[in-house]
Amino acid sequence: MNCTSLVQVRPHERQIAWQELGFTAFFHFGINTFTNREWGTGQESPSLFNPSRLDTDQWCAALKSAGIRACILTAKHHDGFCLFDTAFTRHSVMSSPFPRDVAAMLAASCEKYGLKLGMYLSPWDRHEPCYGTGRQYDDFFCGQLEEILTRYGKLYSLWFDGACGEGSNGKKQFYDWDRYYALIRRHQPDAVISIVGPDVRWVGNEAGKTRSSEWSVLPRRMSSVHKIAADSQHIDDPAFRERPVREEDLGSREKLAGETDLIWYPAEVDVSIRPGWFYHPEEDDQVKPLETLLRFYETAAGGNAVLLLNIPPNREGRIHEADCMRLAELGAAIKNIFDDNLLEGASVCTGTENPSFPAANILCDDDSYWRPAEESEQAEITFTLSHRKKLTHLDIREQVRESQRIEAFSVHAKTSENNWEKIYSGTTVGFRKICRFAPVKTEELRITIERSRIYPTLRFAGAYSDPAERILPAANPH
Repeated sequence: MNCTSLVQVRPHERQIAWQELGFTAFFHFGINTFTNREWGTGQESPSLFNPSRLDTDQWCAALKSAGIRACILTAKHHDGFCLFDTAFTRHSVMSSPFPRDVAAMLAASCEKYGLKLGMYLSPWDRHEPCYGTGRQYDDFFCGQLEEILTRYGKLYSLWFDGACGEGSNGKKQFYDWDRYYALIRRHQPDAVISIVGPDVRWVGNEAGKTRSSEWSVLPRRMSSVHKIAADSQHIDDPAFRERPVREEDLGSREKLAGETDLIWYPAEVDVSIRPGWFYHPEEDDQVKPLETLLRFYETAAGGNAVLLLNIPPNREGRIHEADCMRLAELGAAIKNIFDDNLLEGASVCTGTENPSFPAANILCDDDSYWRPAEESEQAEITFTLSHRKKLTHLDIREQVRESQRIEAFSVHAKTSENNWEKIYSGTTVGFRKICRFAPVKTEELRITIERSRIYPTLRFAGAYSDPAERILPAANPH
């Protein structure tokens, strides 16, 4: 397959809207919160679910403090206990001492706080007696899915994992995914179908580990529900959360040689702020450090992916104060670094200007973009700042509506009158690439695009300075 064919693979608008969110949240909350387990059996009594101070406004306020823009609720986990008012089972909040539709409460809070809402609805149901019966269970699941799709406003994501095991009757269900997808497209056409789905893929671990080169153009076979299920977690195994990325290269030019059926399939990086996904009181002192969370942000949201950070509400129905404090610290750190673009007011030189796509466009974060005048795989862009400034980050973004093209680039800073110092080398850019480097003082910064699939595009460039000059954990601790 030649490179011209590769760049014909482009995202749907729903995928672009999802990737623009950058930083999102997961709320794992349910019967497991009250049994102190990660995976329930399906035999738990709804009487156990009894939050004393449930406050979804407080959840959303905590997310806003971190700069998070959307959240997903575990409307039903594998235990089958539903956090919403469903006509299809009594195994729900409506049979608990807290008979309120938690999904509806969160939907109202999201609207109040300007957050987008998504839903996780596990097809694996260890409680439902008709699980494993084929069409009968698919009818049951589609009934619940339609309730989720039609009652809680516009959803940005429907999230499914590949877990599939036996139900209470010892039987295993083979899911009718095509039927589920058609139902979602009919009721929520703008929502991405994530992980087991055609729109968004799982990065491959639950530890926040990302690839140094993350491609969005991949073989269609990567979205096979059978492959995803085979790679997914099927038992509650804490070691699974820490496993490394299995395949470092999914979509390089060389990897795609000989492939004939490609799709746009961007990555989501899911990780929990604590060791577990559900709340456990013994983990109150194990909230991940600020530096670790900041690294997740920079390598996921800044690595051509989206960061999905799990924040589990506690048994009161609130986000614990330790998590709230860390989220606020993270939001402040991100704001302190990325709020002031030090390239604003800079002059831009590309050697040969393209009048149809001026280089000044890359200083504006909008749909305009720059491309070189010549159709070359290589390009060079030099920024001259208004005065000498200390830099620690560069944020660059391709115009992915024209596909993903850049395969190798480097960044140089002019540190003295006649000396240019290489401060960063990278491969892919995609939707967004955050480059962190040792602090450097300069008046001139140069991006050299060394290899592209065809001529490159850039829609944004920003340079920043971390006032704390943090030394973060390794970017890719494989």
